[in-house]
Amino acid sequence: MAEPDEAPQHIATTERLKQVRAKIDRSARDAGRDPGSVHLVCVTKGQDAGQILPALQAGERIFGENRVQEAVRKWPGLRKTYPTLQLHLIGPLQTNKVNEAVELFDVIETLDRPKLATALAAALVGSARKPRLLVQVNTGLEPQKAGVSPLDADEFISFCRSSCGLEIDGLMCIPPEAEQASPHFALLAEIGRRNGLKVLSMGMSADFELGIQLGATHVRIGSAIFGTRSAP
Repeated sequence: MAEPDEAPQHIATTERLKQVRAKIDRSARDAGRDPGSVHLVCVTKGQDAGQILPALQAGERIFGENRVQEAVRKWPGLRKTYPTLQLHLIGPLQTNKVNEAVELFDVIETLDRPKLATALAAALVGSARKPRLLVQVNTGLEPQKAGVSPLDADEFISFCRSSCGLEIDGLMCIPPEAEQASPHFALLAEIGRRNGLKVLSMGMSADFELGIQLGATHVRIGSAIFGTRSAP
């Protein structure tokens, strides 16, 4: 139970979550889509377990974390209480963290280079867990950002499938902050169509409604639900 001084924050999180849910439903309907076809990934980077509880108590079961080590600290205990939750890795994955990631995450959204694909293939051989895999595409060709180039995406997806034996479920992107998101979402959707991939993780707190209009199956929303992060 929340302490008295925490209660207002918990109430605020619950209200923000309701507002986000309403916007997702409205955006889906406006696009002629079933709202159930859009999955909310509640991004909990920098939020401690107590701050996550209101979303869990409200029925949310899909959550996203940027760092393996932060997730290792927070989620095993929460999973004991909420065993049906689904955890997505939405931040860069180092090859030395692959085994931990495979054991903890249900979806890895940031597959973006051959070395990582090879490491994941090796880790999956010895694991009973089979997380779903999404390829991250750097649609803005930003040098500081992870992701495969759009020009190399088809070849990389083929490499993952043919050379590594990986099953690729979809794509993810993070558009440049200073640019209109729509062209980037449209580009990701086109790459998905070419490669028979129906899962599209695109859209965050500032642009998820555009993502839904352009076919997003997953939207990753943090600050619009939880407010300011409490930890780096």
